[in-house]
Amino acid sequence: MLALRVIVGLIAGFLLGLAVAAGWLPGAGMVVTVLATIGTIFVNLIRMTVIPLVGSMLVAGVAGIASSSQFGRSGVRIAALALGLLVAASVGSLLLAVPILERVPIDQAAALALRSPDVGSASSGGAAAAAPTFSQWLIELVPTNVIKAASDGAIIPVIVFAVLFGLALSRVRDARRAAVLQAVEGVADAMQKLIGWIIDLAPVGVFALAVPLAAKLGWSAAGAVGAYIALVVSITVLAALVLLYPLGIWAGPMRPLAFVAYCAPAQAIAFAARSSLAALPVAMEEAERVGLPPSTTRLVLPMATAIFHFGAAVAQTVGVLFLARLFGVPLGPVQFASIVLAVVFASFAVPGVPGGSIIAMVPVLAVASVPIEGIGILLAVDTIPDMFRTTANLTGAMTLSAVLPAPKADTAANA
Repeated sequence: MLALRVIVGLIAGFLLGLAVAAGWLPGAGMVVTVLATIGTIFVNLIRMTVIPLVGSMLVAGVAGIASSSQFGRSGVRIAALALGLLVAASVGSLLLAVPILERVPIDQAAALALRSPDVGSASSGGAAAAAPTFSQWLIELVPTNVIKAASDGAIIPVIVFAVLFGLALSRVRDARRAAVLQAVEGVADAMQKLIGWIIDLAPVGVFALAVPLAAKLGWSAAGAVGAYIALVVSITVLAALVLLYPLGIWAGPMRPLAFVAYCAPAQAIAFAARSSLAALPVAMEEAERVGLPPSTTRLVLPMATAIFHFGAAVAQTVGVLFLARLFGVPLGPVQFASIVLAVVFASFAVPGVPGGSIIAMVPVLAVASVPIEGIGILLAVDTIPDMFRTTANLTGAMTLSAVLPAPKADTAANA
């Protein structure tokens, strides 16, 4: 089982790193250097897939939805509601996580030693001097050269271009749009297959990344990881209870107990299988049972399950804040705004593989100037958070489906 092998790799890496920190291992410097090189290669494999994956999935998703003849005002309503929920989930997670993570004990001298040279100077004021103003941040959202932006790793301008390109593509003649979409979807499928291969290497990559981390941070690294797991699980559950359930009950046709009963069977499968798509057939059965319109059951619910990842918005926000704390990277208002914007768009580009939400975090880490190397640690401990995140993802899709009013065609058909 991959999750078990990854956890074993993390534990073994921490133990070896602690042995290095204690001076029990001869030739420790060479060992750490070799393993750090392997870990960097693993991270670079992940990074090389991000721009083609995010770009292709956003273009395909935006163009497909915007060009669908079955979506009119309902399509606009579901898009606005989905975006609002993602922003609320990310902002709420940020407001809760920042003060809590500040209390997590981290050896700051060791954290500074973890930071890559390109993250910023360790001296006071270095990060602040490099931080862009809000007006600069807004200007940089629109790339003057999207190819250069991609080459520079400026993921937010690439995302903006992908969304605008998808909207423009939705207005192209059907035959030409279909040809472009087929090619774009082929790229997205290939990237997901490639990511699946990379994830298979996660036990080795996580082991290699954990050794230098534990060697520099010692036992505080293990304590911080435990705090992260508890925090991300707690905020994921809280976000669903505060945002999704009230919305589904107050804005939908079901009474509170009926809405809970509507969600529960599919939630149980999503939690156990860590897959929203595995729970989709049961979710569709429940939608039919409670009398939701056919368009909701057959179109909105499957589409929302595939692209609306409410739990990912929480997990990615908490994850980037945790890694910023772990690596001693200061964040300000501009970085927080960038994180929220990147999370909202990155959550639509989560690949359908185990740990996909963590892989899709790479753009979020990039905009916050947080070292990408930390992604291996999050992958290693993702089994428990993924159960709750997947359940929240499915609950979000079922909530969207429940609160949308029936289109006129469905209303007439059911009359």
